[in-house]
Amino acid sequence: MQLTATLLTALVAAIHVYIVVLEMALWTHPRGRAAFGLTPEFAEQTKTLGANQGLYNGFLVAALVLGLVGPADHRFAFAVFGLACVVVAGLYGAATASRRILLVQALPGALALGAQLLAH
Repeated sequence: MQLTATLLTALVAAIHVYIVVLEMALWTHPRGRAAFGLTPEFAEQTKTLGANQGLYNGFLVAALVLGLVGPADHRFAFAVFGLACVVVAGLYGAATASRRILLVQALPGALALGAQLLAH
């Protein structure tokens, strides 16, 4: 079960690295606009907001990476904290922005969190 927990946590971290790139570097580019359903004008007007969102997602990545490769006696705590934050952010995003976030963010986070709790 530990391998499953590690793989799922790594998957969630990878998803969030991609989100960071979309929000911080590709917000105004066609790929970023398509991911978030933005017009070119709106993307340009909100690129600072997108970068700010990306920074926060980067903090989630940092917690998940520490949960994977940080000090061995703290990995579980970092993983649970990071994954719980991902699930809460996913639920909030699904309720306020797009229900798709439930599948892209909250569900993988919840599966990884469940695996971490079962493996510990």
